[in-house]
Amino acid sequence: MWDLFKAELIRFRIWAFAAAAVHLLALGFMARVVDLAQQPLVVQWVVGGTYALAGLLLGLYQMGSYRRPSQWLNLLHRPLAHRRIAASLACSAGVLLAIAVALPILLVALWQETATARVVDLRHWLLPLSGWLIATSAYLAGAFCSLRGVRSAGAALVLLCWPLASDAYGPGLIAVELIVLASLAGLLLLAFRPDPTALPRAPGAVLAIALPLSMANYLLLLIAFMSLEMLWIAQGSHPNNTPVPPAGGHNEVEKMDERGRMLAGLQGSVHPDAPLLREQIGLSEPHGFGVQVPKLPQRQELANFRPMEFDDAKGGIRWVFSHDDMRLHGWKLRDRRAAGTLGVGADNAPFPAPVLPGGPLPGMSEDDAVLVGGRTLYQYVAQSQQVVPRLVLPAGETLMGVSLVGARLAALSDRALYFLDARDMAQDLHPVPIRLRVALPGAMGDLRSLEAIELVDGWLVAFTFSARSHTVDGVAPFQATLRVHDDGRIETIHRRPLVFDYPAAYRYRAWWPSPALHALGKAALELFAPPLPLDATTPAPIPRSVIWRAILLAALSATVAWLRGARTATGPRGRMTWTLACAVGGPPVLATWWLMVPLRDPLDRSLPDAAAIATA
Repeated sequence: MWDLFKAELIRFRIWAFAAAAVHLLALGFMARVVDLAQQPLVVQWVVGGTYALAGLLLGLYQMGSYRRPSQWLNLLHRPLAHRRIAASLACSAGVLLAIAVALPILLVALWQETATARVVDLRHWLLPLSGWLIATSAYLAGAFCSLRGVRSAGAALVLLCWPLASDAYGPGLIAVELIVLASLAGLLLLAFRPDPTALPRAPGAVLAIALPLSMANYLLLLIAFMSLEMLWIAQGSHPNNTPVPPAGGHNEVEKMDERGRMLAGLQGSVHPDAPLLREQIGLSEPHGFGVQVPKLPQRQELANFRPMEFDDAKGGIRWVFSHDDMRLHGWKLRDRRAAGTLGVGADNAPFPAPVLPGGPLPGMSEDDAVLVGGRTLYQYVAQSQQVVPRLVLPAGETLMGVSLVGARLAALSDRALYFLDARDMAQDLHPVPIRLRVALPGAMGDLRSLEAIELVDGWLVAFTFSARSHTVDGVAPFQATLRVHDDGRIETIHRRPLVFDYPAAYRYRAWWPSPALHALGKAALELFAPPLPLDATTPAPIPRSVIWRAILLAALSATVAWLRGARTATGPRGRMTWTLACAVGGPPVLATWWLMVPLRDPLDRSLPDAAAIATA
């Protein structure tokens, strides 16, 4: 085992060190140009994809070279168990990938920590481990695909895509990558046998391959639906690209301007003030609200949605947020030397939550900056180089952004809309008092647009909830128009239901092919992931037609599986097990059985079944 391990290291040592040198030069060049620790998520995706491609190619090449019949017999006829041979090959590949992938990242992190004033947090020290896990998992996936062939390749590739789509972050994402690594290692051990394409006999081994392969078939089905949607768009009748959107639907409202949406929200209202409010909308200039923080930063997340830094041009300092001590660390733009740390207030207290730079607010100097984090809005005062809280929302809420609306300020959280006086923001540096609070009449994840006009006594606010009405998780679309009086009274002027622009079969295309696999995939994506405010929705009830469609598909899959079972060599027990699995998982599981269990050879049909002989 040790000799085989060393032989593989010697075989690929030149390639490993050459790849490490090129990798180190590339990272070093980038580190001189930009701060690698503050790059946005898209850069992390590109770099991680490169690591995965390198590992995948290594697995395909290494196992592909041994997979030839003469080489395969020579490899397996060693005085070692098959699993120990597989472990030797995989461990050597892991060491090679550690040299080529993890070591350059670690060296650049060490250089940035010791030779620069840039911020290096715990999350950055996890990047070498994460890169190695990605590359090694890709190697295991490539090795499995090389041994099992195209028919089972989806089982490994879908596991490899799991971390990319996962909602977990930081240590939670590392845990997901470890699970993927262990799962792919198990698949490789199952495939490393004299006949790699043969179906394992142990039920657990069959399940280990069949479950991810079924999920891969499920994803392929969703991709096929996307292709059909492209044809639907090209045909010209798709609700998003018709010349005139369907009347009464959410696409019609979403394509309106702000005034049109507010007027549409009052259609059909029987409120006595509705005619007067329509006139007010026509005479006023509606203000729309946006979300300054579309993706909230999480503590010790490996990647950044956007750089967590801002520049004080007057002071010549760049301030970067550190997840370790929850403070801002500064370095001078002129000589790149450290310029101290900055917390909240005169005591430099740590921030309660990670902060992101936001847009400017009234009364601020052009050198000042806005920071948004948790339930608090902060202002960086360039003159005194202090950070002071300017707006604090109630506990349990998350601030999404602040906008100027005429002479007022409006703050949007995941639960409510707040109105403040802009003059309070300009007068001093104390927290601005909240004047009015309007609870959102729906979930934040469903909110599509929000407009308001100022009245003589208060505000008229129009909400449109349709952001995910084209998916299984979205709410039944509707508009809600509220009148907010200056004394705090809130009056519902009208609640207007909107029509679904998409048929139920389209909206629930991820559910009815296999409700079980849909639930399993959703649980996998949410594993180790905390609930996020922007993802909260109120799903509409599933229509009966969709439920019956899922039941009929499951019954059809089970029937086809039972009939096909008579032409395979699985035996009565295996036939029943696969039939039940197809009844639960639907067409994706049926496709898995089709790929994993071949039909019996026609020349052997006259022979009795092996299970029948064993029973006799």
